[in-house]
This record gives sequence, structure tokens and C-alpha cells, in this order.
Amino acid sequence: MTTSRTQGAPSGGSARSNARSARRRAREFALQGIYAWLLRGDAGLQEAGEIDAHIRDDEEFHDADATWFKTLLHGVLREAPALRERFMPHVDRPLEELSPIEHGILLIGSYELVHHIEVPYKVAINEAVELAKSFGGTDGFKFVNGVLDKMAADVRPQEVQAAPRR
Repeated sequence: MTTSRTQGAPSGGSARSNARSARRRAREFALQGIYAWLLRGDAGLQEAGEIDAHIRDDEEFHDADATWFKTLLHGVLREAPALRERFMPHVDRPLEELSPIEHGILLIGSYELVHHIEVPYKVAINEAVELAKSFGGTDGFKFVNGVLDKMAADVRPQEVQAAPRR
């Protein structure tokens, strides 16, 4: 996958890059890698290093939190089947009908919810929603929000119950 943005593919570069945090940039680059991996048909972890290296070659990668990028990309690729088991009960269609962008975003959001409790659940969901707004279909962000919100109630029930509702 090249870094140019085509058919919803996440791009590494953007004129707005300075306005986004290093962690958000890391999530964007991780989504780019996960997208490439999904398009290759979950070809296996042997491709993780190749995908990682390709993305790090992007001229704007220095704007990203490299450690968080590596954590997300490699963690999602390693844990993808288990993460799907966590979010699929909240999805209203077969996995094959998810766009690769929504699928990738759900994997990232699920990984953060399950494995990084230091990231508040609302932050993990919001970051996934922002990815969906930037790279997904028209209402993809609503779908991502609904799935991850329901999943958060399963994965982090005490945190969700303790959070003030708007």
C-alpha cells in the first residue's frame, strides 16, 4: 500500500498533521498498517515487520509516537482473533461485510480497551471515532462508537458505571 489516500485508505501524510497529537498520528499510522494487513487477508505475523518498516519510511512518521505505533500495530496483529471475539457480539453484520477501515478501527479500539486500561475508555472510543470520521464511510463513526461503547461495558464495567453520563 502506498501512502497516498485512495478508496478510504488511511494516509500517513496530511496538511493537518501538526494539529494532531503524536498518539493520534500513531493510531493513524497503525490503522494504515492494519488496513494493509487486512487487505492481504490476515496473511500472518511474518508480514508485521515488513508493514512496520514500510510505514516508518513515511516522511511524516516522525510526527507519530513510534512506541505507541509499534504497540498498536504489533498488538493488534498478534491479538486480532481474540479482539474480534470481543467486538463481534456487538456487530449487526458478518465480519466479511465490515469495510477494512471499520474492521481496522474496531481492532485498534478493542485492543486499547482490553490491553491498555491506562487509556480511559472514553478516550479509546473517542480516538476510534475520530479515525472513523477521518478515514471511514459517511456514518462509519456512529457504528464504531456504538460497537465500542457496548464492548466497553463488557470489558470495563466498573469504569463505565463510574463515568458521569452526559
